[in-house]
Amino acid sequence: MPTQIVVAGAVIRGSSLLVAQRNGPPALAGLWELPGGKVADGETERGALARELAEELGVEVRVSERLGEDVALNTAMTLRAYRVHLLRGQPHPREHRALRWVTAAELHQVDWVPADRAWLHDLVAAL
Repeated sequence: MPTQIVVAGAVIRGSSLLVAQRNGPPALAGLWELPGGKVADGETERGALARELAEELGVEVRVSERLGEDVALNTAMTLRAYRVHLLRGQPHPREHRALRWVTAAELHQVDWVPADRAWLHDLVAAL
């Protein structure tokens, strides 16, 4: 069975990164992540990420290069991050509890979902 790809966006504005606080599931509620979602059948990874960020944040973005390594969420799902540039709109939480902009110095103080911690070094370098 093919692995489900889940894409996450490192939305960078100046020297800050946008992070999103999860609503659920209960084990992850209140933790912070890079926003994104699942790639649907027939969709490209970049197209899926642009769609998910439009749905979740109300913004139009340009998805650029990959960021960091793939993270295996389980045997059936792989998490993959991309750098993202805001083109239009001001992010606001539609599916998350909250959004906030953090700097490289603040990244290690964020209460991350476990999977996204794998990218901390890459995120610091990107900022």
